Amino acid sequence: MKITVETTVNAPIDRVWSAYTTPEDIKQWNAASDDWHTTQSTVDLREGGSFSSRMEAKDGSFGFDFAGTYTKVVPHQLIEYSFGERGAVVEFSRATNGVKVRVTFDAEQQHSVEQQRQGWQSILDNFAKYVHKQQ
Repeated sequence: MKITVETTVNAPIDRVWSAYTTPEDIKQWNAASDDWHTTQSTVDLREGGSFSSRMEAKDGSFGFDFAGTYTKVVPHQLIEYSFGERGAVVEFSRATNGVKVRVTFDAEQQHSVEQQRQGWQSILDNFAKYVHKQQ
């Protein structure tokens, strides 16, 4: 099953793309809630390149590496990647009030579809807030 989340970011495409793909930026926005954060991030943004974000609870109780391989990269338009047995597609498209960012990903079996949708949407909402603050 595929799940899709999206947001519109009121910023130029260059800034949106950069914030989504730069490790230092990713560490600022990549969390589903205030009690989590990303402590490390690496990006090799090319087909066959890898990425990794270390996500941890701020109280140190839990953490995991969200990591995978880029399978397709079209600058300012599309990022496809695999992570484990799953995949995701990130689409960047011009909108009247900025850039629409749409993420479609393969659901996993551990959590409900709604929990997954809420978590990924929260991360995307944090991304939009971060870019807006940088303007």
